[in-house]
Amino acid sequence: MRTKRNKAWTLLGLAVVLAIVGVVGLFLLARQPEIAAIAKPDPASFDQALVDRGRVLANYGDCTACHTREDGEPFAGNLPLPTPFGTIYTTNITPDVDTGIGGWSKEAFRRALKEGVDRKGNHLYPAFPYDHFTKVKVEDVDAIYAYLMAGVQPVKEAPHKNELPFPFNIRQTLYVWKALFLDKSPFKPDPTRDAQWNEGAYLVEGLGHCGACHTPRNLMGAETSPAYGGGLAEGWVAPPLNKDAYSQMPWTQQELVVYLMDGWHANHGMAAGPMTPVVNALQNQNEIDVFAIASYVETLRTGAPKIDATAARAAAVKREWGNPEAPAVPAEFAAGAKVFEQRCAQCHRNNGGSVPLALQSSIHAPDPGSVVHAIWNGIRPPTGALGRSMPALGPQLSEAEMTALVKFLRARYTDKKAWSGVDSAVKDVRKGK
Repeated sequence: MRTKRNKAWTLLGLAVVLAIVGVVGLFLLARQPEIAAIAKPDPASFDQALVDRGRVLANYGDCTACHTREDGEPFAGNLPLPTPFGTIYTTNITPDVDTGIGGWSKEAFRRALKEGVDRKGNHLYPAFPYDHFTKVKVEDVDAIYAYLMAGVQPVKEAPHKNELPFPFNIRQTLYVWKALFLDKSPFKPDPTRDAQWNEGAYLVEGLGHCGACHTPRNLMGAETSPAYGGGLAEGWVAPPLNKDAYSQMPWTQQELVVYLMDGWHANHGMAAGPMTPVVNALQNQNEIDVFAIASYVETLRTGAPKIDATAARAAAVKREWGNPEAPAVPAEFAAGAKVFEQRCAQCHRNNGGSVPLALQSSIHAPDPGSVVHAIWNGIRPPTGALGRSMPALGPQLSEAEMTALVKFLRARYTDKKAWSGVDSAVKDVRKGK
């Protein structure tokens, strides 16, 4: 008995030693050297054309949206980003020496964008989409650096501590994540495509990091297949951009450009949630570049079912509230229909000024997140669609009323199966999750 017990203790001790060796080995492998701080560069030392180019590129990267909280200074960070692993607070990327990147060299900035490692050698969480920025040309990274150093006012604001439980609060574990999922290969133009398409692909795959929201993620938070098959962003549904798109109307290139720059189109509705800052950033960009983006995105939908636009709109109009041909409301959705009539029908009605609800992609999505958030928070119009908005109705509704309304919308304006999880989605948004 004693021999067996001693053997068990020996095996346990060996397992403990191996575990310790493994942890120490991981920490040693994951360790990255610190890059020495530099004196803050003189803004006048940067070529103005390079700074101007960097401003345009930073807009395509949507840097302002993530690095500026609602009541904060531009690029000062501390915007909370909810993730399945906890809340991450974005960093200060103004040229402040103490709390920002004022002491960062160009090499340190390159490493952060291309390898996901900060100046001090800390691994960065992939909420910062360096898994897309690996595709960005070094000269474009340098232009963004020049803009942040010479075109942005320094703001002294220390970063808020991330709210991540163990083991996600241990940055060294990101070494394993990168080994598994980080593709560092540069962008390669497709020689069979024209210059416009390749420029669009470069912007979408790299700085635009569109896949960060519009691609599903695995249990470890890495993008998985199918590419551009849809995802979730801050509780909102980021619809597929591929052949599985929820669109009820066909998209033309011109329509996509209008939507990307103005945030609204009569055939598709209005941008909302995390998409709003994206179109606000694109609103003042070069239209030629946005046409390039649209050219590339169009090809992502290769193989999508053909849609008869005339028939689709006619069918959607028939479902509008007040249309004499509209289907009857089943008794099980009567409570939601009553809420709709009282709160929504003033705008969402037959011959109303809004896009027919049956054409809204969010109502056809497999997840009710976007609809729940839109009702609770309302929709603030993008810069290019001022005058079009939706008030926040959620605080005026009880939990039961809001739940009934969401279920009614799905049943009335689609032929899809009922959503599961509406009750919990409503509870979560009311709790601020």
